[in-house]
Amino acid sequence: MVEQGLRATTPPPGRSAPPPSTPDQARQIELNRLKAKFNQRQKEQEASASTSLNANGKRPLTSTAATSTSPTAPGKAPLKPSAMIGKYYDYDLSKMVNSKGGFLVEDGKEVDEEVIRKAKEREKQRLQQNQELPIYHDPALNPKCNECQSIYIDPLFKNVFSCLVCKRCQNEKPEKYSLLTKTECRELRDQELLPHLLKANPHQVTYSNMMLFLRYQVEAFAWKKWGSPEALDAEWERRVAEKKKKKNKKFEQGLKELRKRTKEGIWQRRKDEEHKHVFSQIEDANRSAMNAAEHEQISTALEVEQLESLWLPLRARGVFGGQVISQALVSATNCVDPAFALHSLHCYFLTSASPSTPIVYEVERLRQGRSYVTRAVKAVQNGRIIFVMMCSFQKPEPWQPSHQWEMPSVPPPEECELEEDRFTRRLSVESYDIKKRYQDLIQERSKSPIAIKVAKEHEVSADGTVRYMYWMQARDIPKYEAPFQKCILSYISDLYLISSASRILGLKRYGRGPGTVSMTSSIDHSIYFYNNSFDCGDWLLHVMVSPRTGSGRGMVHGRMYTRDGTLVAVTSQEGVVRADVRDPSEPVASKL
Repeated sequence: MVEQGLRATTPPPGRSAPPPSTPDQARQIELNRLKAKFNQRQKEQEASASTSLNANGKRPLTSTAATSTSPTAPGKAPLKPSAMIGKYYDYDLSKMVNSKGGFLVEDGKEVDEEVIRKAKEREKQRLQQNQELPIYHDPALNPKCNECQSIYIDPLFKNVFSCLVCKRCQNEKPEKYSLLTKTECRELRDQELLPHLLKANPHQVTYSNMMLFLRYQVEAFAWKKWGSPEALDAEWERRVAEKKKKKNKKFEQGLKELRKRTKEGIWQRRKDEEHKHVFSQIEDANRSAMNAAEHEQISTALEVEQLESLWLPLRARGVFGGQVISQALVSATNCVDPAFALHSLHCYFLTSASPSTPIVYEVERLRQGRSYVTRAVKAVQNGRIIFVMMCSFQKPEPWQPSHQWEMPSVPPPEECELEEDRFTRRLSVESYDIKKRYQDLIQERSKSPIAIKVAKEHEVSADGTVRYMYWMQARDIPKYEAPFQKCILSYISDLYLISSASRILGLKRYGRGPGTVSMTSSIDHSIYFYNNSFDCGDWLLHVMVSPRTGSGRGMVHGRMYTRDGTLVAVTSQEGVVRADVRDPSEPVASKL
């Protein structure tokens, strides 16, 4: 018990003092103290008002002290915008960059640094011209105005034009001290001829500086250049006339454009008022589907009222030409008295046809005689004429004398091989790429409404004439009347015809280089009929010869015989036949 009046001792009696620290413990205590001191300093720096600026030369928002009464201080809820303001956008002005275009751009957004750099250079050039002149205590040392002897001269005119004049004299004598633009002084394109004042472009701050020249200096330069008042007046009149001419030209050009737009508007209104037939939607797909399958029945391939699709052969640029010929012939035959029989047709392929858009056939009546009638057919697709045909019909005259060339000696069709079977046989010996192409050909020929057998290929006669002969037949058709049989024959006549010209030249169908075919396409086609009793459901022999090829074209003549040797039709076709050869006059493009 501590006695009353006595002070308690520390530590209390009965407790022993702590043992002294070891050297290791003292070192650890000192390290902990230094770490705590460093952490405290960092917190104070983050919470205190920072004087450091960011890359834009502004104080960041995060440097606001935690103890600050500012509404933007950390830990305080942001101010809510007034409901009367409407839409409110909160921007961090410390991250804004002046774009020199009248608006601010957020830092990090796309800014054209080159444009800003040039704008700063132009601003620097203008500031160098605006340096104030010193005023000396000795009046004799101060420059004076040339007009009124005032010492308050314009420093801009002194620095730029070396002209001593005050502001008052400039305003009182504009005929001498006014400024002219470079547009008015076209001779001063060279900036070294006369001193000039640089001024910010009023249209856009990022544009080049305006160049302003002092009037009396320009007049002195002009007087020195032209030498007399008469020459100056003549130059003035020439410029006025030239300016008027340019103004009239610009006006005429604008008037021309206005008339053009007016005509286009009138034409468009007329086109809008025209009737437009809306066809049903046609399915369009990639190349495999774009190679629209050939109709398996020839009767549907020649139907012109409601045709679902047009056939695009493999590697072809457009619809099969024989299908267009036969459909046009069906349209013309429907407009002719059955007493007249087709005896000839002549047609031109103007451009390739798309298989995804229907073709409209327009038949025009050209002549209606007692023995002959003539019709013209135009095939239109997407508003463009893609094909024209002239066909003539005759009342048959079987009592007239006749003659024909004999049919060549060929194996009968029963002893010949179908094209698809021949391609199938070749699959085992060809490379992978050729096999894929043969498979496509096999599929195309198997589904085709026309069966083809090779009678003889590349037969060379004694006089050197090369002939290609094929048996052709329309598959599974009934016994049609003669007019429709001729439409089927027109379809058949375009098969293999122009390609025989490339084969006679020895050009390969696949590959690259001068020895391969680059393009074949029909230009015109003619057929002459000399029989009205043949049947395309039976085999017809098409004998093909090419008398001439050259200049990227080839001519092929054909004769079509029945099985018993009757010559029923004579065909003729000219087409594009190009090898994979470059024009030597064209420059060779680099592959780099």
